[in-house]
Parts: sequence; C-alpha cells; structure tokens
Amino acid sequence: MNIYVRPNSIIMVGKAWEIRSKLKEYAKTHDTVREWVLHQKEIQNIKGS
Repeated sequence: MNIYVRPNSIIMVGKAWEIRSKLKEYAKTHDTVREWVLHQKEIQNIKGS
C-alpha cells in the first residue's frame, strides 16, 4: 500500500481492505482528512528544518 500526501489532498493506493484499515487507523487521531494533511505538512516542515 502506498500513501501520497499532496499539499491539498492525499492519494491512497492499495487493496480496498488495506485502505479501509488505514482510514480507521488515522480516524483514531484525526477527525478529518484535512487535519491529517495539515499534520503531515507540519511533520515535513520539522524534518526539513
């Protein structure tokens, strides 16, 4: 399974059960996809610093 985080979206590539599983996993910590994308941006900014 691959997950690509873009500035305003995400792309998940994999089997349906893998994608559902990942979405359930991320739903535990983030209420919306937007929150998840913004969190990923923050992580990338910290790594880049």
